[in-house]
Amino acid sequence: MYTDGAARSNPEGPGGYGTILHYVDPGGELHEKEFSAGYKKTTNNRMELMAVIVGMEALKKPCEVEVISDSKYVTDAFNQHWIDKWKKNNWRTSQKKPVLNPDLWNRLLKAMEQHTVTFTWVKGHDGHPENERCDTLATSAADGDDLLDDIAQ
Repeated sequence: MYTDGAARSNPEGPGGYGTILHYVDPGGELHEKEFSAGYKKTTNNRMELMAVIVGMEALKKPCEVEVISDSKYVTDAFNQHWIDKWKKNNWRTSQKKPVLNPDLWNRLLKAMEQHTVTFTWVKGHDGHPENERCDTLATSAADGDDLLDDIAQ
């Protein structure tokens, strides 16, 4: 799974996400599916999370998933085990401040339950083809006409 989020005038502007799912079937054939949507008023981090959530929620049976993202916010939350500490501390940071976007973190955790998931960070805007495509999906969605409301923000 490749993901990216974008927001214009972060944190108070329109934003979007882009997600690409790759699946290689037992015969060795690659299958690809893309997802994107734009929101009227959101943040980049919310869109980074939505990109992963939408991909996870699209999976119909338990899978081994590698999420490849240019978002340290997302990848470090899992690879540095911040998410475990946040949950243990009732969604508070080590500085005792509320964790941002708990609605999306909880939605993501629920979507991940049946899967084995790893997170890999890639540098953004560095020529990685799928990351560049996700960026195009996300920014095109943010610039689109049919923007959704980010209701939990």
